Amino acid sequence: MSAPNPLQNPDLESKSLLFLVLVATVLFVLILWPFFGAVCWSVFIAIVFWPMHQRFLRGSHGRRNMAAAASLTVVLLIVILPLATLASSITQEASLLVDAMRTGKFQLGTYFDQAIASLPEWLRNLLHRFGIADLSLVQQKIMAVLGNSGHALTTRVVGIGQVTMDFIVAFFVMLYMLFFLFRDGDRLSQSVARSIPLHPQHTRRLLTQFATVVRATVKGNIAVALVQGALGALAFWFLGLAGAVLWGAVMALLSLLPAVGAAMVWGPVALYYFFTGALIKGVGLVVWGTVVIGLIDNFLRPVLVGKDTRMPDYLVLVATLGGIVVFGLNGFVIGPVIAAVFLVSWEMLASVRQQPSVPPGG
Repeated sequence: MSAPNPLQNPDLESKSLLFLVLVATVLFVLILWPFFGAVCWSVFIAIVFWPMHQRFLRGSHGRRNMAAAASLTVVLLIVILPLATLASSITQEASLLVDAMRTGKFQLGTYFDQAIASLPEWLRNLLHRFGIADLSLVQQKIMAVLGNSGHALTTRVVGIGQVTMDFIVAFFVMLYMLFFLFRDGDRLSQSVARSIPLHPQHTRRLLTQFATVVRATVKGNIAVALVQGALGALAFWFLGLAGAVLWGAVMALLSLLPAVGAAMVWGPVALYYFFTGALIKGVGLVVWGTVVIGLIDNFLRPVLVGKDTRMPDYLVLVATLGGIVVFGLNGFVIGPVIAAVFLVSWEMLASVRQQPSVPPGG
């Protein structure tokens, strides 16, 4: 009787296959990493517009290519084209702002001097004690800091509209993947579900929660950001501030941070108005920012994000901030998704542990 071949051990074969899968997955992720943002947003957009794609698929009598092309066209018309137009406007205003700072038309030091002069004497003395009342020195520091940060900010904004090879490649990778995700998304999701080594009920719950959080986060946060940015830009335009569209875009980006976002822009402007004696403008901006813009954040975001994700506001805030720190702009979606998967995983573990164990042979 021949000895059993140790290489044909089922346990060894299973472990070897698992090791092969892990190595191949890591290598595949490394290959995709240069296009991480493009891949993520193709998945996010496909999930958000999936119900619309299903209607196109039914209307085309199951012709997948036609339905995918129609869905991709709609995404280009209602998402990509408006963003490109907005980026062009932001680029123009950013260039004008940089030129104004270079030519001296926009004197940050003058505004700072006015704000300091309007302070009470005791507060000016306190600032003098800390060396902040030396207006010429402070002006130089502020001009240096704000000039550099403003140049960096406007450079990034201008970079959005620049036709660089990296941007073009990533953009077309996203569109290419988006087409095939629309066409084969249901098959891919079924394949992923079969590959996850969990009970089918847990797998369905996990994938459903993933799609729900992505859809709610993208739609909710982007809707809130656009509304708050538009309202902020409208307020700045009404007050006669330069670069209203640019600062509205900055408010839209910052409004992705729940509770604290847009106020980081309009708050300092309101303080400047108070310091310089423009009380009506200051009060008006504070009322507009807290009542109008703030109510949008306090009521619309929980309805669009928190209600669907069933996550508390503090967890959404922390997950969003952490996601942005780790993953950049993509993190405002990835952060809440990871938090939701974390919660669902622990809930599933708790439900499994609460089930009565069945004795062997029982």
